[in-house]
Amino acid sequence: MKLLNYAVAGLITLSLTACNDFLKEAPEAFVSEDQYYKTQADAINAVNAVYFLLNSGGSTVQTPYNTLFNTGMNMAGDDEDPGPGATNPDVRSLAVLAHSSTNLRVYELWQQHYAAIKKANVVLEKVPAIEFDATLKNRLLGEAKFLRALYYFNLVRLYGDIPLITQYQKFVTASDYAIAKSPSTQVYEQIEKDLTEAATVLPASYSAPDVGRATQGAAKALLAKVYLTKASLPLNIASHYQDAVKKAEEVLSAADGGTGTFGYNLFTNYADVFLPATKNGVEHIFSAQFKSNSQGQGNNENPRSILSSIPGLSGNYAHMVRYYTNGSDKFYNIYKIYKPTDKRRDVTFVRYFTSPTNGRKYALPIANSAVPNDSTPFFHKWWDPNSTSVTSESAANVPILRYAELLLIHAEAENEANGPTAKAYKSINRVRSRAGLPNLTAGLTKDQFRDSLYLDRRLELVFEYQRWFDLIRQKDASGKSTFVANLQKVGKTNAAEKHRLYPIPQSEIDNNSLLTQNPGY
Repeated sequence: MKLLNYAVAGLITLSLTACNDFLKEAPEAFVSEDQYYKTQADAINAVNAVYFLLNSGGSTVQTPYNTLFNTGMNMAGDDEDPGPGATNPDVRSLAVLAHSSTNLRVYELWQQHYAAIKKANVVLEKVPAIEFDATLKNRLLGEAKFLRALYYFNLVRLYGDIPLITQYQKFVTASDYAIAKSPSTQVYEQIEKDLTEAATVLPASYSAPDVGRATQGAAKALLAKVYLTKASLPLNIASHYQDAVKKAEEVLSAADGGTGTFGYNLFTNYADVFLPATKNGVEHIFSAQFKSNSQGQGNNENPRSILSSIPGLSGNYAHMVRYYTNGSDKFYNIYKIYKPTDKRRDVTFVRYFTSPTNGRKYALPIANSAVPNDSTPFFHKWWDPNSTSVTSESAANVPILRYAELLLIHAEAENEANGPTAKAYKSINRVRSRAGLPNLTAGLTKDQFRDSLYLDRRLELVFEYQRWFDLIRQKDASGKSTFVANLQKVGKTNAAEKHRLYPIPQSEIDNNSLLTQNPGY
């Protein structure tokens, strides 16, 4: 995928919507909307603009997969906390579940997803009228549908019932903003429709320079995840578990019990999932693409997870593990949940950094009477070996869908639909085996298997913007939500059911007379 084109497309989109007075002196330099969307290149740029909000960033801008999901979502969960470098009051209030409808991060998540949806709607309205190769045109429309589905999938999980906008709207007058919420079930129907249609026209793979774009396998894998989510809480439509099994098996390879011919597999080495040198590899189904120091398209999580004041490294330690009390250990955290033999632990975390300037090791010891020689674990998944004080941004991609998660989706859905069958065991054991763990104990009940799978999801996917979405959908043996209990377990005693949904941003309610606030806010 041409990352530079993302930025160019974003700038083009801005130029189409910004008409300042000074431009009147040279109207021939301005490209109006009616003059654009005429060529194949225009169509490609318009689709690239939809991708742009996955990864764009910079010193002042956060987008969903470039730190915003961390500062605006992960901090609310049970694995992370704002570190000393995270001084933003909106982030810190979110971390203690004291956020309100005026929280900036709550607004940015809403605004940026809808901005991307608007770009997708532009593509789906304008591109069909452009005359160029039909196969390429259908592919581009499929990409727009896939991305619109992904953005809506995030929104409906975060906010519940939301405005469903599927046509390009210019929002010229105040009344244009008056759009009522659609029920979440209706939003999911549109997501399914978009993904189903996208899967019929997207290719199985791409060659350079288009590697990283949405594929048929990505559309089917995301649809499997959508079905699993609908079958889980809060919708609890259990029939979709079998739909998730079926759709996952259309992507899984024959060796894993599926019919997929996409060539997906697990990396032998877990670290290769995250290293820039192995991005867009065999395990990656769809990722947000990053390129270090390229017009703000570097992964800005890199410096946020690094201890401050290390010679030769740019780090501000804004993101840290959440500490809570477990027995006599007052510094218990996600790192300590891993077994020492779990290969994922020492890829996901490091205990010290080595200065590229002086070769010294820098750590942050913890005076913990319960654990001698205890020290702070630092998140490490977005580490770029080429990171220095000059190149603080990481080139590490963020996996949005990867094969390990698809195996876990398959295992969970199969267990819920049919009990812990051999198929369910096979899928989860593939993930555990790569982690260096023994096969899951045979003969578990459905409830025991579910608990084990939830744990493996947490350990496999930590720091990948998945945990909050799992917290809001998971259940116990009686079918009740575990959301409040899981948050209270890590010391968030004020956690309540209302927190499973974010508040609708107050500024959106002020602009839209038909919007109503979510309960409890």
